[in-house]
Amino acid sequence: MIYCFFKLLPIQKKITMISRQSNKKTVDFMLLEKGIRKKSPNYKVVILCKELKGGAKANLRNKVSYAFHCVRQMYHIATSKVVVLDSYCILISILKHKKSLKVIQMWHSMGTMKKFGYQILDKEEGSSSKIANSMKMHKNYTYVFASGEAYASLLEEGFNCGMDKIRIFSLPRVDLLTSKTYKEEIKSKIEEKYPEIKSKKNIVYCPTFRKNEKDFNSKLKEIIEKIDKDKYNLILKLHPLSKVEIEENSIINDKEFSTMDMLFVADYVISDYSCIIYEAAILEIPLYFYAFDLQKYLDTRGLTINYKEELPGVVSETIEPIIEAIESKEYNKEELQAFRKKYIQNIEDTTDKIVDFIFDII
Repeated sequence: MIYCFFKLLPIQKKITMISRQSNKKTVDFMLLEKGIRKKSPNYKVVILCKELKGGAKANLRNKVSYAFHCVRQMYHIATSKVVVLDSYCILISILKHKKSLKVIQMWHSMGTMKKFGYQILDKEEGSSSKIANSMKMHKNYTYVFASGEAYASLLEEGFNCGMDKIRIFSLPRVDLLTSKTYKEEIKSKIEEKYPEIKSKKNIVYCPTFRKNEKDFNSKLKEIIEKIDKDKYNLILKLHPLSKVEIEENSIINDKEFSTMDMLFVADYVISDYSCIIYEAAILEIPLYFYAFDLQKYLDTRGLTINYKEELPGVVSETIEPIIEAIESKEYNKEELQAFRKKYIQNIEDTTDKIVDFIFDII
């Protein structure tokens, strides 16, 4: 009923962006906003970013706060020409919109390894079919952006949408990854904060988030113990949701810079199922995969790619082969480049291309 009232209001020259990924503007949204204002200053840009802490299990205060935020969303959705998302938006999916509204799902990940959405319904880490159907999960998208053709088929499955809705566009943040000016600026800030990174090779460890972190905690301690600190700086970039606390002076446990920014000082990257590997691949940083719980992850979550065959670098369930591979100083860069080109096809002027597309469909 509230939304019906808002739909009576006239459509404005306005583009709205909505995210549940954080409580502040994301890098992709900031770049897109700048590009829109540059191309058409007379267009209004509204960015609505708010997390629902706890999701369905959130406390009453958070639910009430998010409810008021939803009212703001309804007003701006009803009066916008285009809505850009980077995550699931409840109101976009469940409400009936004006026929003129264009909705772009610009998913927050450059690529994927973990199954999501409709790929993991009724599984341990997925939603139930009942909830997905009642919430019309991932419905009402006009277009879905994918960084490459290989990623497109995975998004089609995850969103349960047709391939006719998918368009090939890399995320705006690729412009930062390929900018020498931005790289030098961020690198200088990191070196100012951690001057020791200039004296040794830097290994950035960026694991994915696990709901049960008991096993991960012991494996993390093992990595810290076995990497030679006389040769390497170990830079730890935990997932923002991780509750693991590490008190270890021999490593850099950074919480100030983003994982993407920390790639600019990385000589090697160790990960597992984190999609940061796609950003690292663009920068051609040697990748290594420490998957100590691979079978468990396959059973509970599932992966979209052939993990052991497709990834560009050593894949191991123990840390020793990865350390040996780093020590050997041998790495197949051609394999890394082929992996990047398969999943991320366009890495030039990504923001401008998205902005041009938005104004083409208005």
